[in-house]
Amino acid sequence: MSTMTTTQTTTKVTAPAPAEPATSGILALPPHIARATATAGGAITVISAFLAWTWTSAFPGDLTVYGYPGGLQWLVLVSGALLTLFGLSSYGIKGLTWLTPQGADPAIRLAAYAALATAWFSMGAIATTLGGVVNLEPGAYVALAGTLIGWIGARSLPYERPETTPADPEDTGFGQFKHNLGNRWETYKGAFTTGTPAPAKTLPSYVEILIVAVVLALGLVVFTYGITTEYDELFIGFLITAGFGFAAIQKAGLIQRVSALTARHRNVTLVGAFAAAAAFPFTQSDDQYATIGVNILIFATVALGLNIVVGLAGLLDLGYVAFLGVGAYAAALVSGSPTSPFGIHLPFWQAILVGAVASMIFGVLIGAPTLRLRGDYLAIVTLGFGEIFRIAVLNLDGTSGPDVTNGSNGISSIPNLNLFGFDFGATHTIAGFTIGRFANYFFLMLLVTLIVVVVFRRSAESRIGRAWVAIREDETAAEAMGINGFRTKLIAFALGATLAGLAGAVQAHVTYTVTPEQYQFAHAVPPNSAFLLAAVVLGGMGTISGPLVGGALLFLIPAKLQFMSDYQLFAFGLALVLLMRFRPEGLIANRRQQLEFHEKDEAPATLTKAGA
Repeated sequence: MSTMTTTQTTTKVTAPAPAEPATSGILALPPHIARATATAGGAITVISAFLAWTWTSAFPGDLTVYGYPGGLQWLVLVSGALLTLFGLSSYGIKGLTWLTPQGADPAIRLAAYAALATAWFSMGAIATTLGGVVNLEPGAYVALAGTLIGWIGARSLPYERPETTPADPEDTGFGQFKHNLGNRWETYKGAFTTGTPAPAKTLPSYVEILIVAVVLALGLVVFTYGITTEYDELFIGFLITAGFGFAAIQKAGLIQRVSALTARHRNVTLVGAFAAAAAFPFTQSDDQYATIGVNILIFATVALGLNIVVGLAGLLDLGYVAFLGVGAYAAALVSGSPTSPFGIHLPFWQAILVGAVASMIFGVLIGAPTLRLRGDYLAIVTLGFGEIFRIAVLNLDGTSGPDVTNGSNGISSIPNLNLFGFDFGATHTIAGFTIGRFANYFFLMLLVTLIVVVVFRRSAESRIGRAWVAIREDETAAEAMGINGFRTKLIAFALGATLAGLAGAVQAHVTYTVTPEQYQFAHAVPPNSAFLLAAVVLGGMGTISGPLVGGALLFLIPAKLQFMSDYQLFAFGLALVLLMRFRPEGLIANRRQQLEFHEKDEAPATLTKAGA
């Protein structure tokens, strides 16, 4: 009997390996050729700035000169230089890699957009103003070609494309289109995704302080250039270059690297920043731009005071400009104005204390009965207070009520300050530089700003500052941990009002006159409550530099773009919508808020209905 043996073989089935994420660029150029193309485009862009762009000097800036840039050519030169530097850094050149700790490719792409947008806008402005492209010289076409070459090379650099999910076949046509559009947007954003920052080499302290000083000097140059732009086309070009350039520098990781240096040398940075700001009047030949400078300081300082209420304590205050008005009116009434019914002329240090104390008292009186409310209810009450203040000072005219504020005429002819024999209304010569009236008040307002910054910084780092943050995050949990929510919020409200009163006292002397129309909730001319709140949100809540930058932008842009006066509120609203969509944490955000707002970016993709 034979035995039969059956052998059974089992075939092991293995799952297919996941596909490697696509890493190609938009165009099918080899990586080394794409990198060289982007760098060469930046170099050509730089060269084009030294060529003539038009044959006539009828266009502002005199772009007819060979060998020396003028007007818009400087902006194209800067954007081309950024593209070239980031391109060279991507080759690992020693010394330049310090500029791109998070990788050079995303910065190259944004710098290419800066050069492309600035150059093509410039040529469009020239053609529109002079009557056609026939007025362009060969240098203009070199700029157009160089920026286009740089953009093509930058967009051809490889990048890891994010995984996307297919559209649900059960969805409607519009739903599938919306889903596919979202996938394309995620893929597009993948080109600007940065890597893990490379650790910085330890530098001697004096080198780090020198780097901080250079950065502050560059900040002064950028601010001075922006505020002294003489025509609309140049200012719009400045906004384009500054916007894309700042984004490129941030994607490169340079902002974070410099922030680490300033954090290690905070006192040096603070002193250096105010020294750089104090140098601004010495760069001006007259008071034309010092006027804008002092008003920017007033607006930005008040926004920083609001940042205590909104950014740290999380209280939505829609009537904050009223505290600025209380300080301005209180100081104006006791500063010797002939239209003041009190006939009092106190020294400035007493008048500014009167303004600050008056605002603090109003802050306590308004906050005590209302701060038990939360969220939208508190916002509505503060909005009502702002309007009540404006209507009250409008009616204290001797007809509808007691004669205190002269109604719609306000308190006028407020005399200039005279501190220790120094007349703020007169022109002075300092070290050979002529300093006018508004430059004098610029220095005074800079001192007030320094006081507000120190108060904000010390408060935020104190025990009460941590209590504000705890209430902002979760008031119920904070009270459960033993924090007195009402008292803590009242302190924030009173402190914010006091700081606004300080700025209001200076504003009264700068403007000569205070009227009710200056302190509205929304108006085309800042400061007003809507613009102040927007400055805090735009700059970055809870930070020091954020509201200062946001306030400067929101005052400077309407002051420069006068031709858009009829559409300012529309542009303002559109800008806020775009900001909330693409950068809700603000231009200069702290790390915590950045992680909170972008936490969903790290979350796994949700299942479609078919997948579920």
